[in-house]
Amino acid sequence: MSDRIDSLLIQTPEGCSFALPLAGPITRFLAWAIDLVCTLVIFFVLSIVFSIFAVVSRNLADAVMVLAFFIVWMGYGMFFEWIWRGRTIGKRALGLRVIDEHGLRLTFNQIFMRNLLRLADSLPAMYLLGGIVCILTSRSQRLGDLVAGTVVVRTGMVFQPDLDKLPGDKFNSFRQYPHIEARLRQRVWPEEARVAVLALLRRDSLDSVSRLSLFAEIAEHFRKIVEFPQAATDGLSDEQYIRNVVDTIFRPTGGNK
Repeated sequence: MSDRIDSLLIQTPEGCSFALPLAGPITRFLAWAIDLVCTLVIFFVLSIVFSIFAVVSRNLADAVMVLAFFIVWMGYGMFFEWIWRGRTIGKRALGLRVIDEHGLRLTFNQIFMRNLLRLADSLPAMYLLGGIVCILTSRSQRLGDLVAGTVVVRTGMVFQPDLDKLPGDKFNSFRQYPHIEARLRQRVWPEEARVAVLALLRRDSLDSVSRLSLFAEIAEHFRKIVEFPQAATDGLSDEQYIRNVVDTIFRPTGGNK
């Protein structure tokens, strides 16, 4: 058995590092059990809907139901992990999320591969093979995770930073667009927000070149998540852009200071 580690350490090229707590086999199994119940409910509803085909042909009804069940079984995880960015109903209920093993955002290819490999992980029954591999690997990865290069992490509540101690102009131009702010808070997950906070807190420990590069990379990441109008971003440095993001996430109510 590999030496088990409790967290995934991610380090940026600029020297900033942060740790994400890894989900263990038991927690992952419980999340899978919740997803299994959800899948069975979908199967039950489909069986009622497709029973109408039995009036025309029993064989047709059976064929349609088998095809539909296979699509649901394979597509359930792909669908929710894509639209919820690494979460299914079970993972969301238990505070888990699938991420790239290097801390990057998941690609659809990774989601597709890890869910496709469920066929192997589920052998011979009840995810026995996947569970054994999950126990034996140091980062609790099943076969699908190993092939796709993914891990499952726990996403607890992010600490509440003292925003007044963060550097930068305290005026937040994003406040003029509350509907876009709400979209940003909805789409940013806790670990992304924490990276932004840590970058601001550690800015003085970086040399000027590394600092500019780091903030440019993080700012570009958040710009891809939600796009604010040009009027809100004109004249903002990357560092101030990130401070606006942090202020928006951790101070959802109230006006400018």
